[in-house]
Amino acid sequence: MRILFFLWIPFFCFSQEIKPIEMDSLYREDQFYASLSYNLIQNRPDGFKQFSFSPGITFGILRDFPISKNRHWAIAPGIGYSYNNIKQFINSEEIVGATENTTSENIRTIITTHSMDFPLEIRWRNSTQNSHSFWRIYTGLKTSYVFNSKLKLESTTESTKESISDEINRWQYGAYISVGFNTWNPYIYYGLNPIFKEGSKMSNFNVGFIFYIL
Repeated sequence: MRILFFLWIPFFCFSQEIKPIEMDSLYREDQFYASLSYNLIQNRPDGFKQFSFSPGITFGILRDFPISKNRHWAIAPGIGYSYNNIKQFINSEEIVGATENTTSENIRTIITTHSMDFPLEIRWRNSTQNSHSFWRIYTGLKTSYVFNSKLKLESTTESTKESISDEINRWQYGAYISVGFNTWNPYIYYGLNPIFKEGSKMSNFNVGFIFYIL
């Protein structure tokens, strides 16, 4: 009898009701981001044309703060880094005019900037606590502090590179929106103030994709 008793013990133990594991109802979404975009440039100076690929790259972290009970609405302040590379060329005749003694050539200009970003997003998504595939619409404003900027000039005879940090607006402002499902999210950033303090009114206009990581 004792042997039968001990044989039944495991049966009674494992036949107890197993409680389901509760999912975290206080989950947060999309707290790391990275984007790759093409910088189309607004208000390009007369005579200047873009060449090759002018990339914009960003990455950073956002703190997700849900503001609705179902956690579909949230706000997200953050901090990040951005790199912009603007490639343009202008024909020498646009600068000095056409003359008999000069040969027309394209002078290439490359502007690079490095910035610290401070985004603030308003978010909507139809996520659930156990699914990472959902629709999202995120929009917001971004303030950027440009801590380094350079201008490179290239012609057939020479190439020069210099800092232009004193000529640009250190603080840049812009609005952006991203819309997508799961991994792929089209992204648009629209600069609200000029890159340079004086003269040229050109500003950033980026179109690309942004990727979010939990």
